Amino acid sequence: MRLAARQLSPAAHWCLIVLCVTVCYFAAGQIGIQWAIVRDQISPLWPAAGVALAVPMLLGPRFWPGIFLGALLTNIALGPSLVTVLVISSGNTIGPLLAYAVLRRLGFRNQLDRLPDAVLLVAVGAAGGTAVSAVLGTGVLVLDGALSPGDFWATALVWWTGDAMGVLTITPLLLLAPRFRLPAEVPLARWGEAVALAFCGLGTAILATATASKLFLVFPVLVWAALRFRQAGALLCSLCACSSTVFAAVHGIGPYGSYELATRMLHVQAFDATVALTALTLSTIVLQRDRATAEITDAWRQITEMVDLIAPRQSLRSAMTPQREPDTDDELAG
Repeated sequence: MRLAARQLSPAAHWCLIVLCVTVCYFAAGQIGIQWAIVRDQISPLWPAAGVALAVPMLLGPRFWPGIFLGALLTNIALGPSLVTVLVISSGNTIGPLLAYAVLRRLGFRNQLDRLPDAVLLVAVGAAGGTAVSAVLGTGVLVLDGALSPGDFWATALVWWTGDAMGVLTITPLLLLAPRFRLPAEVPLARWGEAVALAFCGLGTAILATATASKLFLVFPVLVWAALRFRQAGALLCSLCACSSTVFAAVHGIGPYGSYELATRMLHVQAFDATVALTALTLSTIVLQRDRATAEITDAWRQITEMVDLIAPRQSLRSAMTPQREPDTDDELAG
């Protein structure tokens, strides 16, 4: 397989990656459509937005046609017209690319091992770039007559927050995926703890969709996941909780059934944003603490090695240096 990949020409290699990006975006878009609440294409959780931002970060901006083609295939069956679909697909491409350019300009790192990186991902990636897609897409739907002008802000808000939730839940996981490695030897107790966390995470996510009083059960599990399993555990628990609450809100289940659609979406997206921000920020802080501890440990080891290296030489030098005999005049003076 590697030999065949090496024999591909640069153009064929580019086309192959663009095709893979198109398929990934389309698959993520189909998942988001299952939760659509406005025109069957605007969802409170749009995973494709997270894929779109991760593509230039991981592969580079030159593979942007994959994002555009994936968005085009996702929206072309939903209409309302080809021109509108082209504009929406363009917005879904321009927003992530603008966010990527700003993030790189501000020194963002894909490792997400610093708190400023997490803040930049939230402020620029989740809030900034997605606003471009939401405003452009909603505006063209209003101009095409698919939406009434009075529905502009409500629709744009759902679109924007849905894309932002996709970035907060999907993009960090995709950035983490290339660096994820299972340890060579994992103790049985560690596997047991991971299974227990999975059951607790799934259980609290389901309970959070039952009644409003059980929503806060998610946060202790997020703390446990961040402290013990770092970003991978915290982000997976966050994705599970957010997906469950969005499903409940879309179908009017549990604490969301008694509200109108706009109020229902406002409540669930405020909760999901809090969950996603808590998972991302806390796990990043824990990772940053681990890195600082490792650097201190390494510095202490180097200092200890230097002291061990210097001490024998200093002892040998002291032994080889003759002691000065006191002068006779000094003895008489004493």
